[in-house]
Amino acid sequence: MKINTALTIAGSDSSGGAGIQADLKTFSALGVYGMSAVTAVTSQNTTGVFDIFDIPPANVSSQLDAVFTDIFPDAVKIGMVSSAETPEAIAASLKKYAPKNIVLDPVMVSTSGHRLLSDGALGALTSALFPLADIITPNIPEAELLSGTAISCRGDMERASDIIFDKYGAAVLLKGGHGMSDSSDLLNSNGVKTWFCAPRINNPNTHGTGCTLSSAIAAGLAKGMDMNGAVSAAKEYVSNALGAMLDLGKGSGPLLHNFNIV
Repeated sequence: MKINTALTIAGSDSSGGAGIQADLKTFSALGVYGMSAVTAVTSQNTTGVFDIFDIPPANVSSQLDAVFTDIFPDAVKIGMVSSAETPEAIAASLKKYAPKNIVLDPVMVSTSGHRLLSDGALGALTSALFPLADIITPNIPEAELLSGTAISCRGDMERASDIIFDKYGAAVLLKGGHGMSDSSDLLNSNGVKTWFCAPRINNPNTHGTGCTLSSAIAAGLAKGMDMNGAVSAAKEYVSNALGAMLDLGKGSGPLLHNFNIV
């Protein structure tokens, strides 16, 4: 039996709702064999992030060597990279092995509002890894930071996506769930803009939504979908995982990643 494969390079979430745990659950639910390289270990749950331990860059590189030299991934998802040194190590490995279908989720702040990037990490992330990505998936606050412009409507989203695309050369999926009336997302790929519209699901449990969406896109690309198809399928998957209305924990709880098999 053969199966498509995907690698997540991200932080660990001890509560299982975000990070590599969410990514691996998503890969499995979407029929892709998942692998991981852990960049940081977080102590967190649905109410907040209490500690972050960054994995030494040399160990991250070793994890990547182990994966790429044995089970080469069909797609790569990059999530939380909290230290300033790790992006260069990851970039060196990606340049060495040249995988296709790199999805980068610029994880800056957790759902609970905890900052997940150290001083200097954002600059290292954008300079070392953004140019290697096929698609970047910022939410509105992240896109405001990356574009240097305020976003309050669809026109603002389009302008910000142009700025980010022109600056980094990767397709941009600007997620409209933060502060907008619905959860419509904008894909700017090679200057072609496509809206993916969906009604807002009235579910306060959104922990790991961004991680899940980006890993679902990676799963679609790993299976041979084009960018638009992968984004569309990922949006549908996240909507269904939210729509299952799982309610765990005392804060913003996780999605039901395996809604399709329970």
